[in-house]
Amino acid sequence: MSIQLEFKVSAPPFRWDEAGGIRIGQSRVTLDSVLAAYHHGATPEEIAIQFSVLNLEDVYSTIAYYLNHRQEIDRYLEQRSHQSQQLRQQLSQKHNISDLRQRLLARSQTKGR
Repeated sequence: MSIQLEFKVSAPPFRWDEAGGIRIGQSRVTLDSVLAAYHHGATPEEIAIQFSVLNLEDVYSTIAYYLNHRQEIDRYLEQRSHQSQQLRQQLSQKHNISDLRQRLLARSQTKGR
């Protein structure tokens, strides 16, 4: 007598947000954040504690998906990193952040008189 088990294949709990990023489930936690913790040596249990809105199953599913689709996810992460660098540059130029410290110091010195 053989017993047949029925397995269901489930997709990772990913969703695209309005900014083009991947979020885990219905949370605001990004795929980038979970994988950054994983790459820094955190276990799935530690990640689930760090991001308490995620359940352990979703963390394991996320990591498993990453391990099975490493090239595609690494490309996505590189794209996101490049986009964030561009945005930082644009904001820095637009708001002249490079000399913000000097302006704030000058302002505090004039107020202190």
